[in-house]
Amino acid sequence: MTASKRERQDTILEFVSTRVIGSQEELRQLLLERGWDVNQSTLSRDMRDLRIARVPTPTGTRYIAGDRSTGEEGRATLAGLLPQLFQALEATRELIVVKTHTAGAQPIAEAIDAEGNPDILGTIAGENTVLLICRSEAARDRVTKRLLSLAER
Repeated sequence: MTASKRERQDTILEFVSTRVIGSQEELRQLLLERGWDVNQSTLSRDMRDLRIARVPTPTGTRYIAGDRSTGEEGRATLAGLLPQLFQALEATRELIVVKTHTAGAQPIAEAIDAEGNPDILGTIAGENTVLLICRSEAARDRVTKRLLSLAER
């Protein structure tokens, strides 16, 4: 990653963390004011790299990012994302279904996959739902307990 890209992405994180931003165009304009003239596709890639999600709030839709603690390749950690994106969890047999805010499922699933938890065989994510397949019911119980603990932070 070049210094320029890293600086731009740091600026994006700063904006998303300190302001209510409801659209990519609004974020693009803020970047332009700081001297970053980026097109929509570059901004979309940066937001994907940073695991920024668009979520509904009582005052309207806004972008959020996990906390600044990151895993490898700058990915937001599960501990940083889950408290912001989690809505509910249900489990049965070896399966766990995690409900998230809109657009929260992909970053959560990627963070779970990045951890490499041996209790989890895999994840499938939609727009606001993540399906986790666990190795056993005991594994499901361990994963459920951890996810609920992280979500409460």
